[in-house]
Amino acid sequence: MSLPGSGAPLLALEQVTRRYTLPRERLLQPAPVVDALRGVSLQLQAGHNLGVVGESGSGKSTLARIAMALEPPSSGRVLFDGRDLNALAPAGLRAARRDFQMVFQDPYGSLDPRQRVGRIVAEPLPDGAPDAAGQVAEALEAVGLRASDADRHPHEFSGGQRQRIAIARALVTRPKLIVADEPVSALDVSVQAQVLNLMSDLQQRFGMTYLLISHDLAVVDHLCAQVLVMRNGEVVERGAADEVFGAPQHAYTRALVAAASVHQVAPGPVRAELVEALPAKLRSG
Repeated sequence: MSLPGSGAPLLALEQVTRRYTLPRERLLQPAPVVDALRGVSLQLQAGHNLGVVGESGSGKSTLARIAMALEPPSSGRVLFDGRDLNALAPAGLRAARRDFQMVFQDPYGSLDPRQRVGRIVAEPLPDGAPDAAGQVAEALEAVGLRASDADRHPHEFSGGQRQRIAIARALVTRPKLIVADEPVSALDVSVQAQVLNLMSDLQQRFGMTYLLISHDLAVVDHLCAQVLVMRNGEVVERGAADEVFGAPQHAYTRALVAAASVHQVAPGPVRAELVEALPAKLRSG
């Protein structure tokens, strides 16, 4: 993949922090705080996917929620297409959301089991949208499902098919950006490559950009030309994926690469497909 150009970024985080106040353990003690993000900045250019990697607790999922304006930063700014999302009025934010959507980790918990698939996929569309049924049908067919699947319920589908439904929901508004938080980690290994290849094909067809959150270096390298490594709420390394994975500079990144070379390459041709594009150092350890 080519590197980002010099145009204005599609998404920018400027010195973003996020602090959570925890319940007091004792009445007279100060409430403990957790700094989930500590001055995180990034720029995401249109058409150039960015992967965010790190272990559990590194802050990467908090970053995803803040990038999606699902929660505000404690300080700093989140700019989408040059607009400060947290400065928008509610109506303006609702309108802006049509240009950025999210795919969540759990294909079972992220879909309302009481609703039919058609209603689930139509959620991001504005009320009274003309030809909503047609847009839903097109989105379902784009992810390899049938238009008639709109009348079924989520429990009638496999995990991989449910994640396709979640992708269709994100796709239905034709967004400029999709934030994917661990989109394949809950799936069987035999299905992971299929979903990642689908995401790549959809990008080629519709031109959206991905912000991919994952602990799996092979998954990130499969889709992203740029990578950002997080630890304890901070960015410790960033750059081209082949350079960061092939010659990591920070000790934490080196540890991630070493762990990937030992644990990530499970047997079987599907997993091998995911790992094939990785730099030789990451594949061989």
